Amino acid sequence: MRKIKQLLACAVLAFSAAASALPVAAERTEWAAFFAQAPAVGTIAILDTRGGEEHVWVHNAARAQQRFSPASTFKIPHTLFALQAGAVRDEFEVIAWDGVQRGYPGWNQNQTLRSAMRYSTVWVFERFAEKIGHPQLAAWMRENGYGNAATTGEAPFWVEGDLAISALEQLVFLQKLYRNALPFDRAHQLLTKDVMVVEAGSDWIVRAKTGWSGSIGWWVGWVERPTGTVFFALNIDTPRRQDDLAKRQSIARQVLRAIQALPVAP
Repeated sequence: MRKIKQLLACAVLAFSAAASALPVAAERTEWAAFFAQAPAVGTIAILDTRGGEEHVWVHNAARAQQRFSPASTFKIPHTLFALQAGAVRDEFEVIAWDGVQRGYPGWNQNQTLRSAMRYSTVWVFERFAEKIGHPQLAAWMRENGYGNAATTGEAPFWVEGDLAISALEQLVFLQKLYRNALPFDRAHQLLTKDVMVVEAGSDWIVRAKTGWSGSIGWWVGWVERPTGTVFFALNIDTPRRQDDLAKRQSIARQVLRAIQALPVAP
């Protein structure tokens, strides 16, 4: 019991340290309409660094501090960890498919790091986790303040297991990655960001990753603009399961357009 209390105390301190790395969050009550229209229950946290200043805005501030399974958003740090550990060499290395037919067609083929991110190919990252080892993964997560850094529970631990992170903690980690400020090789941080690109315009780039645990859906990342970068982390409940998944990006994009981080859709 004493050990459990000590672990809980460490987790609270780690969260407090991560949260203190951000300015105080301001509630944006007008964003509630985007969630109501979807409809969806959830939160979005925004870190806006445009103009040389930092502002944090949230919808549902209490939930923004609540930890959930990161699901496939964990592929962002996991990619970095795999590169650092040598579990994958670069974006060109072919990762051989094992021939097992899985539920998503994009998974049933050889992969590269880029395609594994694009298709969110779980078996590739399960293979990385096996090569790296859970003790090393946990150590790197603790070192970098990634949620509760847990590798326990059902496999994969980042979907079915005990790993959990809040929207605000996601912002802290993403900003460090953007700045190449994590304690990993700069080349590995640059490549991780390269395989995160999902969309670009003439003067903006979106680097992001979706995630879904079955009950919680995520979209996290950032928008790069000439005036600065806007980081975002959204999570919502998904009671209708796959029918709710489109709401992740739809809500986040409405918020990002409302603050002119993304151009208004034609």
